[in-house]
Amino acid sequence: MKEHDKIATRLAMILTKLNASERFTVEDLVEEFGVTKRTIQRDLNERLSYLPLKKAHHHYYLEPYYLGKLNFEDIQNFAVLSGIKELYPSLQENFLKNILDNTINQAYLIKGHNYEDQSDKVEEFRLIETAIIGCSKVEFTYKEKQRVVDPYKLLNMKGIWYLAGVENDILKTFTFNKITELVSTDESYSIDDEILENIKNEDSAWFSNEQSEVVLKVHSSVAEYFKRRKILPSQTIVKELEGGGVLVSARIAFDEEILKIVRYWIPNVTIVSPVRLQEKLQDGLREYLKL
Repeated sequence: MKEHDKIATRLAMILTKLNASERFTVEDLVEEFGVTKRTIQRDLNERLSYLPLKKAHHHYYLEPYYLGKLNFEDIQNFAVLSGIKELYPSLQENFLKNILDNTINQAYLIKGHNYEDQSDKVEEFRLIETAIIGCSKVEFTYKEKQRVVDPYKLLNMKGIWYLAGVENDILKTFTFNKITELVSTDESYSIDDEILENIKNEDSAWFSNEQSEVVLKVHSSVAEYFKRRKILPSQTIVKELEGGGVLVSARIAFDEEILKIVRYWIPNVTIVSPVRLQEKLQDGLREYLKL
């Protein structure tokens, strides 16, 4: 079982055990969930670090004053925060009871993206988390340049962590594992609600004040994938074509956003407009074939 399989169910079950005043060792959870020791340690030390956990004689348990305070709303909130809210058809209390039941959850197996390992970045995550909550500017080095940034959100897009923040009045995205020499400052900033809304509504990890529309023609052999979920940023099905294909519209900030997706789906997806992007794609393929 991969590290990310059944993560929501596993963490919800651990929450339930703690709430019921159970005590357990890392080894107990390794055996129960069939994952590695490192995964369980990450669950307890990072993913559930907000809880007042205690450890005695290798057993973990919840501080007595916190017992009974965890409820299904906590698990729902965790699902929203983890980005898996839309994964399940319902997160109502009766559904959560079902997936927490050892017998019923045998019916579920979740396989998602491979998430990058950020276990060595715990302190940096917490520093930025504190800065975001306290509206404090941060300083760091990124692409060999010193930056001063108003941090807005820590984003996880397709398994990769980013920091969304404002530098010199421009909303930007910074790949988290490329950030070095990170420190907090005493300087504060004011939250811009429009920027915050922009971050929440943007499907891509990259932001720009100027976006352009792209229309793609999707062959019938792969059209169902585009109908099931949004593969493109701000994707809209424009028209269903005879034969089962579809025209799909998307809004992009940078050419590479769409080019890398179309390359993946070649030869079943072509760029209808703008024409220059299809030509740019073809030129790139010609250069590749020369190699």
